[in-house]
Amino acid sequence: MYISDTKIRVRYAETDQMGYVYHGNYAAYFEVCRTEAFRQLGISYKDLEAEGVGMPVGEIRTRFRRPARYDDLLTVRLLLRQPAEGSRVLFEYEIYNEAQELLTEGHTLMVFVSMATGRPVPIPVHIQEKLAGYFSDDETGGPLTPPKAPVDAPAPAAFLKK
Repeated sequence: MYISDTKIRVRYAETDQMGYVYHGNYAAYFEVCRTEAFRQLGISYKDLEAEGVGMPVGEIRTRFRRPARYDDLLTVRLLLRQPAEGSRVLFEYEIYNEAQELLTEGHTLMVFVSMATGRPVPIPVHIQEKLAGYFSDDETGGPLTPPKAPVDAPAPAAFLKK
């Protein structure tokens, strides 16, 4: 698993009339953290785009537990719980305030695409290599990977023959 923390101070312009961080700003917080995490790994979005590969968001989810407010110093934590596979990588996020209270959780599913065609492409080898050291061989479970074997669980009663 790979974990990276990024600090972000909430600016006044990012808040709404109630003094809470406006919900639309969380996607930008996720993006700042994702970019910084890649930078820490020696991966540059700018270089990736120069190679003709983009990473658009295929899915985003945000769950708000508590509000962040003006001048809060947030810790945005990025978690890669599973290796990237195919053309996709799932980034998970947790946002904490200075009291270490969990404020927000979310994820973005990013897709590697050809900038020329807009079609998915395999994850570049140099990115796979930089991420590989953070995952053991048996660390493959997660929402992108189907189970290796069917789960042994009883069938719901509605499906049992009488």
